Amino acid sequence: MRHYVSYLFLAIIYSACQPSSTTIINKGQSDYNIVLDIDASSKEKEVAQILQQYIYEVSAVKMPIIVGVEEGAKNMVRLSVDSSKSKPFVAYQMDGANLHIEGSDEQYLKYAVYEFLERELSCRFWTPEAEAVPELKKVQIKNEKNYRYSPPVHVRTVHSKLFYEHHEFADKQRVTYEAFPMYAPYARVHTFHRFVPSEKYFKEHPEYYALVGGKRRTTQLCLSNAEVLGLVKEEVANAFKQNPNASVVSVSQDDNTQYCQCKHCATIDEEEGSPSGSMIRFVNAVARDFPDKTISTLAYQYTREACKTKPLDNVLITLCSIECDRSAPIKDVSPDFASDLQGWKQLTKNIRIWDYTTQFTNFLAPFPNIYSLEPNIRFFADNNARWIFEQHSHNPSELFELRSYVMARLLWDPNRNTDVLIREFCEGYYGSAGAKVAEYIGQIHNELAQKSDFFLFLYGGPSQAFDSFLRPEALDNYNAIFDQAEIEVIDNKAFLKRVKRARLGVRYATLEACRANLSNKYSLGNTDFVSKELEAFKQSCKDGGITMMNETRFTVNDYLRLYSGNQKRAGSINLASNKPVKLLTKPRKYANEDPQTLTDNAFGGGSFYASWLGFEGNDMVAIIDLGQDENIEKLSTGFLQVMNHVVFFPQEVNYYLSLDGVHYMKHGKAVNNKPLKKDSKINDTQIFEVSFPKTKARYVKIEAINIKTAPEWHHAVGLPSWIFADEVQVN
Repeated sequence: MRHYVSYLFLAIIYSACQPSSTTIINKGQSDYNIVLDIDASSKEKEVAQILQQYIYEVSAVKMPIIVGVEEGAKNMVRLSVDSSKSKPFVAYQMDGANLHIEGSDEQYLKYAVYEFLERELSCRFWTPEAEAVPELKKVQIKNEKNYRYSPPVHVRTVHSKLFYEHHEFADKQRVTYEAFPMYAPYARVHTFHRFVPSEKYFKEHPEYYALVGGKRRTTQLCLSNAEVLGLVKEEVANAFKQNPNASVVSVSQDDNTQYCQCKHCATIDEEEGSPSGSMIRFVNAVARDFPDKTISTLAYQYTREACKTKPLDNVLITLCSIECDRSAPIKDVSPDFASDLQGWKQLTKNIRIWDYTTQFTNFLAPFPNIYSLEPNIRFFADNNARWIFEQHSHNPSELFELRSYVMARLLWDPNRNTDVLIREFCEGYYGSAGAKVAEYIGQIHNELAQKSDFFLFLYGGPSQAFDSFLRPEALDNYNAIFDQAEIEVIDNKAFLKRVKRARLGVRYATLEACRANLSNKYSLGNTDFVSKELEAFKQSCKDGGITMMNETRFTVNDYLRLYSGNQKRAGSINLASNKPVKLLTKPRKYANEDPQTLTDNAFGGGSFYASWLGFEGNDMVAIIDLGQDENIEKLSTGFLQVMNHVVFFPQEVNYYLSLDGVHYMKHGKAVNNKPLKKDSKINDTQIFEVSFPKTKARYVKIEAINIKTAPEWHHAVGLPSWIFADEVQVN
């Protein structure tokens, strides 16, 4: 027993004397080589060069790259691929004096190298143009190091041009280069109209298309029609034939909710408990013919709820979260969607989440959803989502660089801490102003949390939040924070530009508050303040290459022109300003249905949430009482068009004048100078104006003629169309 204790004591002493780490590089010297297997591919050699370059940047040591491993060789940084595992993975570990880095395939080997660079050498990759690479005199790896990670989400996509246009940066953040990897190019989403084009078939075969309200419409396909199934199978076969490298084709509904309600389709949907029933039966029938390929379909809007039929193993369900509240985790505030996800989880392991992370009507608006990203992605991953597509703005938007970074990091590891990610990015990307930018992010999220019933909507706008996180006092606070942030980096042009770009959301909200006449300070009448903010906004957009305001191609130049027009109109004497309005037709939903929207000096913007009064399927007829007789020679009203949301310009606007409010005389008709066509500008505004010799009147009647329903070629054919009006001016 005494001898055993002595030997144990000696073993402990010996172990304590052994170095706990292996030194790979010391003071610009190393006897290590980067070693590849003899049959290494060109992509593996590219990975070796990436590792070699970053080691050189860190330590000034250029490690030789050697192809071929000698038996018993030491002092190797070995790179290899192990494709034997069922799940993708990255790994690195010490094996004696050797460091071994491996991945489940060539791409994951590259990811493994970047994982090593980040975790062991403290490299950080903020944007394609900005990264942090420390200078190290010594590189040591702990002898017991054995790191291995398999991401729960296997296909990770952030819809950001930072990744699509910079593939090396996408690799550094472990996300895809495109929105639809592995898909046939013209068969990615909303494919029904491509596979069975109405221009080709509708005239002779209306039965191929949806029966809606007793009429055949080209909105969707009739999924119980055997000939339609045959046509779709042919088109899918052609898609794979023309794109032999593609493994996925989407067989999916078009982007509207007018699905087939014929007797056969309706019977199936009733049996299945959801309109997804006829869809899944149809898609399964297609998928059977392509057992070695994947057929993707949508669980979107009317097909979001799971049916009873189990999708085939080669069917990919793309579940879309478009309706969800973004103010908090989806599982907490959108229980219907959470239930739908869990319903699909019971049917299939092949779930792709199509999530939405920006305000599509206002890319530059403050959108405090950042703290919901982590719990949402984790919730998706926990419910069989092995493929997640985070549809961001693609084009630069509010806090674009930070959001792209945070989403990519969370897709790779949903258990990361959002506060840590924000802090490290802000400190690295904004320099000494980073703490202030992080403070702003915290403040605006805290403001949102104060109003627990606020629905943070993908298609909303700043005006929704003027009594919440964008109230005047909050805007004052955000602007003060950014003033301090700019002072912090005033002597560093690069950091200052980044901070000003980060401020764009607050500047945009400030400008919209002024357009909405929110207070004495936030008013178009505060001309010096507005001009300063508008010029700063314009310059930051120019410096950042920012051109798009929303998803409907409403440009920054469009916005500046509209804003300039609003300033001009606000500067004129408007006899209708704040005068009472009586509506003879009923508005719906927007601007609180308040008639005074038409004369409140709050001008409408590019989104229908911004001070526009809406009329669905009916005309607008309004009477304004000027309070006394006035001499009038010009009348005008602004109108909005957002074609994809069934918002069109009126056909015409008729103006009438009266002295007594009983007898009216028509004094002009303004026609639509931009008639509705397929190629009309999607998002536009227009002033309908008439002029005439001075006429004395007290009452003004405006009659805007709605086209009533969407035209045959529109995706909402047959549904009521909207007109949105704002700010009647009487001069």
